Amino acid sequence: MTAARRTFLGMPALAPRGVGHLRGEEPFPAAARRALADTQLRRNLGHATATIRAKSGAVIGEVPDWQELRAAGSAVKAAAMARLPELLEQLEAAVTAAGGTVHWAADAAEANRIVTGLVRATGQDRVIKVKSMATQEIGLNEALEEAGITPVETDLAELIVQLGDDRPSHILVPAIHRNRAEIREIFLRAMPGVDPALRGEPAALAGAARAYLRRTFLETKVAISGANFAVAETGTLAVVESEGNGRMCLTLPETLITVMGIEKVIPSWQDLEVFLQLLPRASTGERMNPYTSMWTGVTPGDGPQSFHLVLLDNGRTAVLADEIGRQALHCIRCSACLNVCPVYERTGGHAYGSVYPGPIGAVLSPQLTGVEDNASLPYASSLCGACFDACPVKIDIPSILVHLRARHVEEQRERRKVPTAEAATMAAAAYVMDHPGLYAAAQRAARLSRLAGRRGRGLPPPLSGWTAARDLPEPPPQTFRDWWEKRGSTDEQP
Repeated sequence: MTAARRTFLGMPALAPRGVGHLRGEEPFPAAARRALADTQLRRNLGHATATIRAKSGAVIGEVPDWQELRAAGSAVKAAAMARLPELLEQLEAAVTAAGGTVHWAADAAEANRIVTGLVRATGQDRVIKVKSMATQEIGLNEALEEAGITPVETDLAELIVQLGDDRPSHILVPAIHRNRAEIREIFLRAMPGVDPALRGEPAALAGAARAYLRRTFLETKVAISGANFAVAETGTLAVVESEGNGRMCLTLPETLITVMGIEKVIPSWQDLEVFLQLLPRASTGERMNPYTSMWTGVTPGDGPQSFHLVLLDNGRTAVLADEIGRQALHCIRCSACLNVCPVYERTGGHAYGSVYPGPIGAVLSPQLTGVEDNASLPYASSLCGACFDACPVKIDIPSILVHLRARHVEEQRERRKVPTAEAATMAAAAYVMDHPGLYAAAQRAARLSRLAGRRGRGLPPPLSGWTAARDLPEPPPQTFRDWWEKRGSTDEQP
């Protein structure tokens, strides 16, 4: 039994060793300030997110039991996480019985070794890929290229990102930060065989991509996909998409390799019914996905004749061990939280420095890689709660953000062994409040704060750092203690 399989089946959680954080990226506050200065980026994001919100809101409004569906989705995910070792064993048995092979990967490095080894065994040097957050998380494209294997993204937005030597900035719409003029320039510069007279209309751009990809589909014998869901009782994998490229990748090649995070498993077909109603409405604003592809192992004479499923941990068992943070594993990658987040809409996905951007990235990435690797992300939120309201499986992202902020503070305190200025200030405040005489003197001193000017903005360092963006509240003309002393034996009420 491999180390990864032992971990999945109830052994102690693996320490996070993910690649979810993009090394060398600057902290969110610095990246966000630069993004805010990019007016074209803000226009692109504002237009795209507003359009998706409107479409999604319209089709959600058609469903009278939407809140009940959300509750059902949340319950199914919670139950699946509670039974995860059992469900993974059941999935492995079903996939194996159907002619597939299951591999267990503890981290990104192991998953990449497995996949590159499988591709090399076929003798091929090129693969086609279905859009997959899991393969982005582990840096699979880079690993394949290092092994001399060319990966070709077949999702239109992912292809734009790949040809532009760029990074995705949205879970659902990776090229949301690009407009049609920028896409045309990328195609003219990097797409093989493109017509130099290519126009910038969406139909023309899509046609150019279709012509290029059709040749690639027909000539490539190995495909790599992710999975939106895996049904444990039958070993069935499901991918939902809007363009048909996924269907081509899942049916034409001789070998199919699927890399799937272990949290994607659900118990039964009946559970899948819930998510196939939730996902399209929350993500693309559609009543159902244009293409829902499902496959179970190998079917002789139909589709890929060699199927491999790579079950990926990469920090997920560590997330599962956190009673509050484990909600993040319920995510079905719909991106609804990104589309309603005021922070994401103004900064875009690149500012997060993470494979998973937006509110869900702010809670998932720090847990997959360790809070310190993504220390600024739990603070990349106003805690307005719009993400919780939009989430189709009711992940309480604001509560997880607060929880991770607390973890970050505690980890810093333990690492430094010396109290921070904030901790020292809070300890001093607690001491003062515990001594009535000192507390009364502090209240009297607070009345002098008006002398600081502009309601506290003239306070000296280090207090000036706090008041630079905040006003001190006006002290009341009479404190409760003063009122109580003057009240004496009268029946006066506050």
